[in-house]
Amino acid sequence: MSTTDVGDAAPSSPTVDAGDAGYAKGLHNRHIQMIGIGGAIGSGLFLGSASRLHDTGPSLVLSYIACGIVAMIVVLALGEMVVHRPSSGAFVSYAREFIGEKGAFAAGWLHFVNWAFTLIADATAMAIFLSFWSPVRDALPQWALAAIGLGVVIVINLIGVKLFGELEFWFAIIKVGAIVSFMLVAIYFIVTGTDLGTDGQSATAGFHNITDSGFFPNGFAPVVVVSTGVIFSYAAMELIGVAAGETENPEKVMPGVVRSVIWRILLFYVGTMLLLCILLPTNQYVADVSPFVTVLDRVGFHLGGVHMADIMQVVLITAVASSMNSGLYSTGRVLRSMAMAGTAPRYLGKMNGNKVPYAAILTTAGFGAVGVLINFFFPSKAFEIVLEIASLGIIGVWSTILISHALMVRKAGRGEMRRPHFVLHFAPWINYLALAFLAAVILLIAFGDDPDAAKSAYIGVPGLLILFVGGWFLVRGNIDAEAFDEAEAEADEEQWT
Repeated sequence: MSTTDVGDAAPSSPTVDAGDAGYAKGLHNRHIQMIGIGGAIGSGLFLGSASRLHDTGPSLVLSYIACGIVAMIVVLALGEMVVHRPSSGAFVSYAREFIGEKGAFAAGWLHFVNWAFTLIADATAMAIFLSFWSPVRDALPQWALAAIGLGVVIVINLIGVKLFGELEFWFAIIKVGAIVSFMLVAIYFIVTGTDLGTDGQSATAGFHNITDSGFFPNGFAPVVVVSTGVIFSYAAMELIGVAAGETENPEKVMPGVVRSVIWRILLFYVGTMLLLCILLPTNQYVADVSPFVTVLDRVGFHLGGVHMADIMQVVLITAVASSMNSGLYSTGRVLRSMAMAGTAPRYLGKMNGNKVPYAAILTTAGFGAVGVLINFFFPSKAFEIVLEIASLGIIGVWSTILISHALMVRKAGRGEMRRPHFVLHFAPWINYLALAFLAAVILLIAFGDDPDAAKSAYIGVPGLLILFVGGWFLVRGNIDAEAFDEAEAEADEEQWT
């Protein structure tokens, strides 16, 4: 699963994607690293983990490890394709090159489904976090808070990539700093055996919180059932592939970024989950309340007269805003790539004066506005409803990345191209192993004991298949087969002039 440099030989001349034209190269190494980290640290960790801890117990750590390994394989596979050919279309562009237009069509619309519903989940999470303070909760309903959060990130994305990159850098710094600080505080609580009890619930930080209830307090089945939610937590690691198209010297920057992002994310997720299991009995975490806030609220931590739970709440709002910001950024680029190829409406290819695909961003945001309605009608269930659907989109996107990379490796094996200096070892067999894991997750959920989770598979999978099959027949006559030849010719002309 590791990667290596295999000499300085350059890969063969690749396809050039017309959808990459017109972007500003405004992102630097520090921006890309934090986009990869910051995009993946969002509502899945800060909010969704609470209900999963309650339902699964300490064995949730196993689910995070297993899903984290698969996420690592996906990002390493994507990283090799990025070094082969940086593209703002990312996995859509690579699916087009190695699978064909049908693969690109599926990859792009799966990504859209993923982030459209993730926007809803994140807007819901932001509204829940803002409702933590009673003055805000009394002044505005949950749906209005969700609408405000969505509006802010739309404005940020429309201004330009430099502002996006800089804000995302600082958003990610805040998130990483908060997680590291929490981990240090948690270790202190555990070492000192801090009393974290509250009215009617006794608790003392320590390893006995795992041993007393057992590692599988509710059996093994919940570990499988929550896998879609855990995969949702890791989603957005693939955003580094999209950002590569607006990066200076991506061939040099991306290998280091991919390696560092993977290990940091795994450390943050697995380490944080393990500490949360040790801090409290997992049945004391409750849905719709961040586990971080639950812990800090128990001890009444203060910093300069300000309650630490309040500070953490601000961090959580920042984290979710960052995730929404990254989602709009990536989806806008992916939809534009598809529009240029004819597999999405042509208007989605429009750029504004700041070299931002504004039409694609506003379209995604418009779909995200559906989340405002869900929060209006189903405020207590909004987050979990959209999380399961978004997770299916993520599994689909990851699958197309793994398939594209496997076909790339096979093409290189036939001598038709040369792999870049950054490679994923054990491919394509490790790709097939990861694909089998993702398929098993869907099957186990569909035929598992949780009827609510099974509904997402029963409704979501056939629904997506119908959408894509029907959609393909609608757009197949609009595909511009010459767009990429023209782009390649223009690139060759620039090289010799």
